[in-house]
Amino acid sequence: MTLAKIVYASMTGNTEEIADIVAEAFENLDLEVEIDECTQVDAEDFQDADICVVATYTYGEGDLPDEIIDFYEELQELDLSGKIFGVCGSGDTFYDQYCKSVDDFDAAFAKTGATRGADSVKVEMAAEEEDIENLEAFAKKIAEAAS
Repeated sequence: MTLAKIVYASMTGNTEEIADIVAEAFENLDLEVEIDECTQVDAEDFQDADICVVATYTYGEGDLPDEIIDFYEELQELDLSGKIFGVCGSGDTFYDQYCKSVDDFDAAFAKTGATRGADSVKVEMAAEEEDIENLEAFAKKIAEAAS
């Protein structure tokens, strides 16, 4: 069975909700799903998965959340060739660097040799109905890329 591993960082709960939406979409596609908060796992845990997803928020003026920095740095050292990845997350358009952490993780995954399964999804604050549809389409596209 295809295993999708989702790792998230969430301060307000918005990004955790985004991760849960993606996880549910994967489950509806009959994938096995593991979902973990970023301080509970190591980046190398992605080596056991077929699909690797990071859901992160962007802190302040475009910074990675403190709690996911170690994971981000470890990720770039891995060889994830043959794996499919996707990145999603929340941000606030009030800031110039909207959802920059999503872009940072997309670039970090590119260094690992993994294949992007779908374009990143960026959500303004909490997921609304359209965002949920986008996240479900994101999960479906990634699942298709992995099959």
